[in-house]
Amino acid sequence: MIRIKSKKIITPDGVINGYVYIENGKIVDISAEEKSAGESYDFGEKFVSPGFIDMHTHGGGGHAFMNSTVDDVISGSNLHLKHGTTTIVPTISAGSFETMKNAVVNIDKAMKDERSNGIILGAHLEGPYLSAKQCGAQCPVFITKPIAKDYIPLIEEYGDSIVRWTYAPENDDNGAFCKYLTSHGIIASAGHTDAKYEDMSVAIDNGCNLITHLYSCTSTVTRDHGFRSLGVIESAFLRDELFVEIIADGKHLPSDLIKMIVKVKGTDRVALITDSLEIADTDIKEGVMSGTEFIVEDGVCKLKDRSAFAGSVATADRLVRVMVKDCGYETPLAVKMITQIPAKILGINKGEIAVGKDADIVVFDDDINIEKVFVAGKKINF
Repeated sequence: MIRIKSKKIITPDGVINGYVYIENGKIVDISAEEKSAGESYDFGEKFVSPGFIDMHTHGGGGHAFMNSTVDDVISGSNLHLKHGTTTIVPTISAGSFETMKNAVVNIDKAMKDERSNGIILGAHLEGPYLSAKQCGAQCPVFITKPIAKDYIPLIEEYGDSIVRWTYAPENDDNGAFCKYLTSHGIIASAGHTDAKYEDMSVAIDNGCNLITHLYSCTSTVTRDHGFRSLGVIESAFLRDELFVEIIADGKHLPSDLIKMIVKVKGTDRVALITDSLEIADTDIKEGVMSGTEFIVEDGVCKLKDRSAFAGSVATADRLVRVMVKDCGYETPLAVKMITQIPAKILGINKGEIAVGKDADIVVFDDDINIEKVFVAGKKINF
């Protein structure tokens, strides 16, 4: 038995003063009563929180999740551990289908490697079935409509290691790709898309329930001869069944826009993501990625000419810090959007300090500085 004591335990019912008891990797009790335990920790007035869940990240610490090795996937994932991420979904950008498949294979191998500490949930394919008009930092050379002869064999062989797939609904004829994904337990997420409401309705009818980084490469209202059509952003606000993820690094979205999104969608439908590049948590300030020159300044990666952002360098603890310090949310509410809500989207037994849940736990101070991390009750040493 493991016993964790704190005056600030974040539970679904509020912040409590007491103890969390862990056995066989699960939370078995939460109470004010002190019971005997073989291993005990007293964190005083530090927050004891569910472990953070990052559904969308491309790497970190100099390790990419695409065009990389199994060791890179493991090292990049474990880098995020020290920032409180106890569940990670490595993300693969658009590339040749063979390159993307190889990345899935490496993620599959990394998931099964004990060095990964069991934190890798599976792959997120962000492409190649995207919109050329909304490709953002994705390479337009590889963007295409869904090709069944490619995705069906991949899913048949590695579907258990694919968690989600981002695609553009307007290029999915009759929702066939979306339907195939969801029928195989893969989350269909609309992103890098120029879809109109009609396209989104077809996607929703076929199981799409998530928007990839809302406001980043997602369409808005358009007008044709005076007649207006809703885009993906408005569809997300109109349809309550849709979850949205946001890059809450304080750069991609200003704090007022974050607050508007949360006000409209509610805290039960918003998940925080890093969408971090491989250079997250490094001292790299400039270089070339995927043939594109970049610089890092003002806490974000930019194109070298500073004409646009080139990606995020955030880690999960920074997201919570932005939500609390910049947006003014109470810490438990910010934590909810990077624990409970991602867990609900992903359908996993994590994201809450509650009896029966996996004992993934993060300890941090009022400034969201990570002090300790536990995965399945095991203390991680950095």
